[in-house]
Amino acid sequence: MSKTTIYRHTLRLANRSWTLMASELGVCRLAFEHDKVESAALWLNRYAPQHELVDDRGVFVEFGAIELLENYFAGEPVSFDKLPLDIWGTPFQQVVWMGLARIPYGQIWTYKQLAEAINKPLAMRAVGTANGQNPLPIILPCHRVVGTNGTLTGYRGGLVLKQELLELEGISHVAATGHERFHF
Repeated sequence: MSKTTIYRHTLRLANRSWTLMASELGVCRLAFEHDKVESAALWLNRYAPQHELVDDRGVFVEFGAIELLENYFAGEPVSFDKLPLDIWGTPFQQVVWMGLARIPYGQIWTYKQLAEAINKPLAMRAVGTANGQNPLPIILPCHRVVGTNGTLTGYRGGLVLKQELLELEGISHVAATGHERFHF
């Protein structure tokens, strides 16, 4: 079995470190600075058991990922729809994650709206679970999903980061309550 080359580059945005990972097909992961090295390793071993990590900024420049992320964190409305992605997950997770891509910049949806948008109106809990496993936060904007009562709910990056991202997009009316237990 041949090794899969996984490109990696860490950049500093909004006073946080973010690590991009990509295959030759596209970006496959954007990791928060507090993601443990072990979680990235487990994720890589699951989807690319035979992999070689290569530090390379160039592939992300070529894909346009760095410029898009820099613009996003500068407060500019950004669409990631032309960014090449290589999304690894179950078929259901992939449907949920692509549903996230339909949430416009500066808007929020509830888990119920997301479930309805992917034609799984009774699968709100499963949608929430898949949302929490999104390997491409920001790019597939899981931070734009809130509870049915309009409050912040769990976010892998922590509720403070979720609120900061929403405020960056001009959304400041969402109450900062929810479950900090989802901070990994």
